[in-house]
Amino acid sequence: MQARADVFKALADPTRRAILSMLMDGERSVATIASEFPVSRPAISKHLKLLKGAHLVIEYQEGRNRLYHINPRPLREVDVWLAEFRVMWQSKLHNLKNFLESENKERR
Repeated sequence: MQARADVFKALADPTRRAILSMLMDGERSVATIASEFPVSRPAISKHLKLLKGAHLVIEYQEGRNRLYHINPRPLREVDVWLAEFRVMWQSKLHNLKNFLESENKERR
């Protein structure tokens, strides 16, 4: 449960979501990531540290560069958990649609 909380905490910030979106296109160095944002490199490093702590990114060293790439596994786990809610809401919306349609027919 704590792992899921860490993922949600990481996803709560728009900068971190933007970093994840950027990494969907491939790995990036800290410098490359930081160049895309109007905040300091240390601020981006803090965001990356939180993403790494939530296991949403994987960091590795290549020469003098730290490279990051996305780890989709925690997102899949959250998606599986959210699927239960999707099913519930689809069912409720379907029932609401049926109710409204029957009310509409009765008024005619």
